[in-house]
Formats: sequence, C-alpha cells, structure tokens
Amino acid sequence: MAVFAIMLVLVGCATAPSRINNVCAVFDQRDGWFDNWYSAAKRAEQRYGVPVPILMATIRKESGFKARVRPPRTKLLGFIPWKRPSSAYGYSQALDGTWAQYKRETGRWGASRNDFGDAVDFVGWYHSKSRDVNGIALNDAYNLYLAYYFGHTAYSRGSWKSNAGMQRVARAAATMAADYERQMRNCGLK
Repeated sequence: MAVFAIMLVLVGCATAPSRINNVCAVFDQRDGWFDNWYSAAKRAEQRYGVPVPILMATIRKESGFKARVRPPRTKLLGFIPWKRPSSAYGYSQALDGTWAQYKRETGRWGASRNDFGDAVDFVGWYHSKSRDVNGIALNDAYNLYLAYYFGHTAYSRGSWKSNAGMQRVARAAATMAADYERQMRNCGLK
C-alpha cells in the first residue's frame, strides 16, 4: 500500500498541470507538502527580486510547465529523426552550459532542470543577471523574456530587433505575466 501511495505522488509530480493560463489553478494543482510551486516561486522572487508572475510566465512560455520537455528533433532527409537544435531541457528550457554556470555561481550543485523549484530559481537568477548585464528592470517582462530567449550577448547586440516572431512571443509573455499578476490578486496570492 505504501509503495502504491508513493507511486501516486511521483506520477502526480511528473504530469504538467492543466489550465496553465490561470496561474492560481496552476498553484492549486501543485500545492502539496512535497510539491508546492507557489512557495518555490515566492522564494525565487525574494532571492532575486523578480515578480512571481514574470517567473511563471517565462516558464509557461518556455515549457508549458512540462518537466522533461526538449526541443523537437530535426529530420534527416525530411523523415529520419536526427539531432536536437539545442540542449534546452526541462521547465526552464535552460541550455547545458547556462545550467552549469547557474550551478557554479549559486552553489546549487544538486539542482535539476526537471525540478520546478530549481527551474524557477534558475529563471530568477537569469533574469537578475539580465538586469546586471543589460540593465533590464526586473518588472519588464517583455525585455526580460527577449534576453532569456536570445541570451545576454545577443540581446545586447540587438539581435532580437530583426526578429518580429520573437518580439510577438515576448509580447505574449509580457501579456501573460500581466494576466498572472491580475489572477494572483484576484485569488489572494499577491
């Protein structure tokens, strides 16, 4: 019986929440003793100064709150599954090298990209570096998302300025952050 209960907890942790456009619903679905996403997001906000709605909108845009997501494989000859375009993985879609840098700089050696608490901490860390490196305000969801997607160097070079598609995605991330902020006020989480 105990093994069955443990399996249910683990299966619950492995599935993405439903109703991901409502942050209150997301937090309600992940409000267990072992798996409390609101507490993890609030800790990241306190540590790095990035508002919870921006942290959550970034993860929503990057992975749809799926723990083990990776970019789709490219196709060889149009039909044979081949390599992935990047090493992005997990809730935050962090690249291998950036994740290694995060672990080095924060001392969080056991951090895992498929652990929500670690991933939301990573997003907060990265956004705070965007402030330090590029002068982006921690409440500027649009530019924080662009710097997150392109990387600090490409963002500072303005590589995003000629990419209308990514500008649309960044606007959607900013709109989602604003929606999440309103939702959190309405459900008493702010």
